[in-house]
Amino acid sequence: MSILDLASAWEKAPFDINTQKAVTALRKTPETLEDAFYKDLEFGTGGMRGIMGVGTNRVNKYTFGRTTQGLSNYLNEQFPNETPRVVIGYDCRHNSRELAQIVADIFSANGIDVFLFSDLRATPEVSFAVRHLACHCGIVLTASHNPPEYNGYKVYWQDGGQIVPPQDAGIIAAINKTEFQEINFEAQPQRIKSIDQEVDSAFQEASVRVGKIGSGNRKNIKIVFTSLHGTSITAIPQVLAAAGYSNVTIIAEQATPDGDFPTVVSPNPEEPEALQMAMKKANEIGADIVIGTDPDADRLGIAIRNENNELELLNGNQTMVAMTNFILSKGNFSTKEKPFVGSTVVSTPMMSKLAKHYDVECKLGLTGFKWIAQMIEHFPNQKCLGGGEESFGFMVGDFVRDKDAVTAALLACEGVAEAKTNGTSFFNTLLDSYQKLGLFQERLVSLVKKGKSGAEEIQDIMGRFRSTPPETLGKSKVSYVEDYATATRLHVVSQEKEVIPLPKANVLIFITEDGTRVAARPSGTEPKIKFYVSVNTKLNSIDNYRSTKEILEQKIDHILAELGMS
Repeated sequence: MSILDLASAWEKAPFDINTQKAVTALRKTPETLEDAFYKDLEFGTGGMRGIMGVGTNRVNKYTFGRTTQGLSNYLNEQFPNETPRVVIGYDCRHNSRELAQIVADIFSANGIDVFLFSDLRATPEVSFAVRHLACHCGIVLTASHNPPEYNGYKVYWQDGGQIVPPQDAGIIAAINKTEFQEINFEAQPQRIKSIDQEVDSAFQEASVRVGKIGSGNRKNIKIVFTSLHGTSITAIPQVLAAAGYSNVTIIAEQATPDGDFPTVVSPNPEEPEALQMAMKKANEIGADIVIGTDPDADRLGIAIRNENNELELLNGNQTMVAMTNFILSKGNFSTKEKPFVGSTVVSTPMMSKLAKHYDVECKLGLTGFKWIAQMIEHFPNQKCLGGGEESFGFMVGDFVRDKDAVTAALLACEGVAEAKTNGTSFFNTLLDSYQKLGLFQERLVSLVKKGKSGAEEIQDIMGRFRSTPPETLGKSKVSYVEDYATATRLHVVSQEKEVIPLPKANVLIFITEDGTRVAARPSGTEPKIKFYVSVNTKLNSIDNYRSTKEILEQKIDHILAELGMS
């Protein structure tokens, strides 16, 4: 069906009159009309995410409704002898509350029992609630850190992790078989139960139990916290207080949930600008740590005092290494438990070195925490100590099966408090790790390519790298080319190939003789292609950290220039 035919279909029943009028109005701008209808919203690494509006490529009651109807069909097929149970949460984004109610209505109309949070909640709490309430499935309406015009639909399965094979393919097939006119909007209100404090208390108690592992003086550190207008305001202050942190300053201007995110350009703790207000306050009061989260409270950004006693923002890889090192250094595990930590193929290789140093396994998966959650399910006889990825995500233990900024925030404060009590700093413990295991420096470069033409350009870029991979990176010869689309690892010299035991994905990784790595992948949730660069060298002395880091930064600059991205 052509774009114009699709638009015409949306100008009549079963679509409501407001939707019909909005589609007609789009005809005045053909480019906008094309972008709204040229494809269906798809599930990526973070579920379904898109711009709100009318059309098959937009977030609206019908695209979410079709997804929910297809998911309802799948649930009823998978669990024919029981009544499926679903928990639904949502964040501060525009239309989230209304869309959550529509989603709940559709599930109930299909004979499914629904637990609906009475107000916005942090995403990790929904992951926790799936298992706590013995649900078959969980839904979070969120677009994470995307701009205000976005919303999204994230699906969890029975284990509290995001959907992975075979459920993802089964659900997508069920959705694709569903027509818009098949959506059942006729709610059975008796099947919908509102939830709040009971689950809140259970989640927060579990967060404190798992994350409170340090032995420092908690009352002796100053914390500055910002929720960046998102949901973490409902959980992080409460968890920190319950753990014994009494000196917490909340950035009031950013504490009220607001889908416009009025005080920041982007509500993403990966962006230094997002934490400027918190950094300013922290410097004014002499805080030890700054904590900021994205709108749905799964991503965490922190700033801590460096070797010069200045507040320094850590990147996602540094945060992951510092917190993993803290967990492993506590030794709250035995080798009999076969402990492991999880990470991803585009995150810092230092995670593997760190785990090996503590005689712990490091399992690597594709991008996205759903793969770390899958590790827990696939290896039930091993103890998961935590996991992280470069995109500012971290998970402590396994009681939440997704990125969890709430418990990770507590863990970061535990590390800061214990280090300060011991007369050092959390930053210095990171430098100690670098001196022992090597200094790793990473950088992420994201190229935004919007719309249909952008998607085609991303495809062309990946195609060029596959057909003509670089021979050298930073003057070091490329030894291996890993193509996850074919799940193969090519040894460049011998031309021998080996199988990568992971699901196929559109990811390329080039590895050189000196351990330099460049990964390329299209984002699963944004119109971007991402390049992850990792370089490393020995750190002979902590005193040489800055100068050695600068050498590595220059090497990254050179590599990016070689790849035409300078």
